[in-house]
Amino acid sequence: MSDCLFCRIMRGEVPSKKIYEDEHTFAIEDINPQGPTHVLVIPKKHIAGLKEATAEDTELIGRCHLTAARIAKERSIEDGYRTVLNVGPRAGQSVFHLHVHLIGGRTLHWPPG
Repeated sequence: MSDCLFCRIMRGEVPSKKIYEDEHTFAIEDINPQGPTHVLVIPKKHIAGLKEATAEDTELIGRCHLTAARIAKERSIEDGYRTVLNVGPRAGQSVFHLHVHLIGGRTLHWPPG
């Protein structure tokens, strides 16, 4: 999608702090971090959100979570982190390209937000 912020970031049209990339995903630092680690893991395929995903996207969504786990290990926050998918504006989704938030590096309370 040409006007999607994350698609534009992937194309290099918008600056970001990229920390990881592979064939299927890329990861950037969140510009409004909610913890010492707050990374967005984004599939390269444009999917507006979880509710728009199909069965063929199952593996890709799993890859996003495994990428988050890899980054958590690299950052030594395996003792506690959270992966979050916001679905829709009422849940806080503001960029409509599916992405997983990796948040950690501090104590996370429940319930969230």
